[in-house]
Order: sequence, then C-alpha cells, then structure tokens
Amino acid sequence: MEGTHRCTAAVGVQRRGGVARLIINRPPLNILDIAAIRELRQALEAVMPDAQLIEMRGAGEQAFCAGVEIRDHFPERAPEMLAEFHALVRTILYAPVPVVAAVRGHCLGGGMELVLASDLAVATEDACFGQPEIRVGCFAPLASVLLPKAIPEKRALEILLTGRSLGAAEAERFGLVNAVASPERFEEQLERFESCLLAQSQGVLAIARKAARWGTRGEWEAALRESERLYLEELLRLPDAVEGLHAFLEKRPPVWDSKGRSGADV
Repeated sequence: MEGTHRCTAAVGVQRRGGVARLIINRPPLNILDIAAIRELRQALEAVMPDAQLIEMRGAGEQAFCAGVEIRDHFPERAPEMLAEFHALVRTILYAPVPVVAAVRGHCLGGGMELVLASDLAVATEDACFGQPEIRVGCFAPLASVLLPKAIPEKRALEILLTGRSLGAAEAERFGLVNAVASPERFEEQLERFESCLLAQSQGVLAIARKAARWGTRGEWEAALRESERLYLEELLRLPDAVEGLHAFLEKRPPVWDSKGRSGADV
C-alpha cells in the first residue's frame, strides 16, 4: 500500500485511495498499553472524515494483537485501561465507515475484542484466537458482551471460561472471521472483501451499517456498563484477581484462593 501518512511509536497509518490502514506498531506481539490504546482511537478518529473503509492490522506476521499490557490490569490502572479500551471499541462500533480486521498470527484478549467489534475479519491459516483472561484471574468485559452475540452461547462460554485458543479454521466455522487464506493468498483475499465494500454507494453503505448496528446498541451499552461494574467492583476485590496477574509476570502457576467467591448472583 502506497503513501504512508503517519507512523508513530504505537500506530502507523497508510492510505490508498479510500482505504485507511491502521497498523498496531508494537512488534513482535503488538500488545497495547493505555497510551497505545488512546493513540489507536485517535488515529481512527483522524482518518474517518475522508476514508471509505478502515483496515486494522498488526505490524509483522507474528501477531495482530496479543492483548492489553498485563500491568494495566492491576487495580490501580484497570479503571483507566477499561475506559480507554471501551472508548476505542465504541469508536469502531459506531464508525461511519466499515472496519475490517486483517489478522495474522496471535489474536488474543483485547486483540480478539477488536476483531469482534470490526465489521469483517480475514485471517491467515496460522492465526489463533482466544480470550485467555480467565487464566490470569480476570475476565474479558467486552468479549463477555460481544462474543455470545457473535457465536452460540455455549461456544462463547467455552472460550471465556476455559481460556482455550482457536485455530483460524475453527474461528471461521464459528463465524468469528469471514474468510481464511494461506499467507501467500492473504492480501488477495483481503482485497477481495474490501473491493466489495468499496464498490457500494458509500452513503447507502453508511446508513445500512448504522441500521445493522443500531438494533442492539441500547442492549449492548447496558450490558457493557454492567460488565465494567462487575470487573471494577467485584472482580478486583478478589485476591485471585491480583494473584493471577502476579503469577503471570513471575512466570509461575497461580495459587488460587479456593474459598474466594464474589457472592454475585447469576
């Protein structure tokens, strides 16, 4: 893609015709910290006025995005992290143009949530997806809301409650991605999807997208607010929430408090 518009420490922006490509530029795993999340949202907002389509991808071939910086999940940073990340996702969900996720390699945690928020997703055969938060004593507030709407509930619960990863073929079968291609055919497949979008009336496409998103907007917003409350007011009060994070950073198995319960009703 010709014509780099901007490239900073965290986000690169390239333009080609009506396509604005945003590159999460934190290789090898393109993990997002709070500053990078904020910058990605600002980049999205900056390209929206004159883009016909926005494409998101990660720098390199190892990862689209392997999630949000683990240190930003600790209680002292979590409120700001959630506020910034959910503002980013709202920007994607309510964008005036389609957003396409181009996925290579690892797509985990917050990275998978970005894909869930996107309109379309194309992945390479070696891509892997997952919400591993449960393994470090957390849960994924956004995926908890979006994933059960995207795939059957029992499959969503399996992913959210076990933290297991999915290969690209399984992700396509579940409906998490629209197409899977070999690394050699990836750009061709991606361009095919984007060309279909660019061929439509941009005014009609914007209205059609708004109509499709609008039906569940109120329900989604209410569910996300409750998910945020559960994370900040109940999860972070559990010793296991901090134990899991420390265990991850210290590269050891977590020692869970078997008596720890939130007391929350289902």
